[in-house]
Amino acid sequence: MESALRTLVELDHALFFTLNGAHCKFLDPIMKFLSNIYVWIPMYLILLGCLFYVFPRKKALFALLAVLLTFLVTDRLSASLLKEGVQRLRPSHMPGWEGTFRLLEGKGGLYSFVSSHAANVFGLATVTGRLFRRKRYSFFIFLWATLVSYSRIYVGKHFPLDVVCGALLGLITGLLVFWLYKWVIKKSEQHAMHRRLHH
Repeated sequence: MESALRTLVELDHALFFTLNGAHCKFLDPIMKFLSNIYVWIPMYLILLGCLFYVFPRKKALFALLAVLLTFLVTDRLSASLLKEGVQRLRPSHMPGWEGTFRLLEGKGGLYSFVSSHAANVFGLATVTGRLFRRKRYSFFIFLWATLVSYSRIYVGKHFPLDVVCGALLGLITGLLVFWLYKWVIKKSEQHAMHRRLHH
């Protein structure tokens, strides 16, 4: 088991150097832009506003809560539980690694597993993709999530395994929260019907 884990980590390191080293000057500012969480705040606000355009008010409120819950769960699990529990060092904090790869941003926090960026964007993509149920939207939102996640390797902040596991965390969380949303909507509709029948 220990040997298999060591092999996996070595492969992860090798893949990191390959992906991080595959670069061009044209992509550098694009990847730094994708990696910046703050530039996406307007898009997040537009998405939340679209919920009230697409759904009736009550459903929109439940959908908004579903999106916020997804973000809260992915962010707390990745940033607090997993990073602090696993304590895997970021590439920028690996002993003896300085100058061996491209770091386009600051060193960041000490730990890297899992990528909170990947968890958050894939959580958002999954839950909103299920809510909106539009193939074109799903294609573009998952493409965006993939590019944001890849940018974390490109700028030197995460190993590939951090990103993949973060994405899986986001996917699973998004699906579970959407299931909870559907259950709440069903119960709400049943309650409303019961009230109409008895009044």
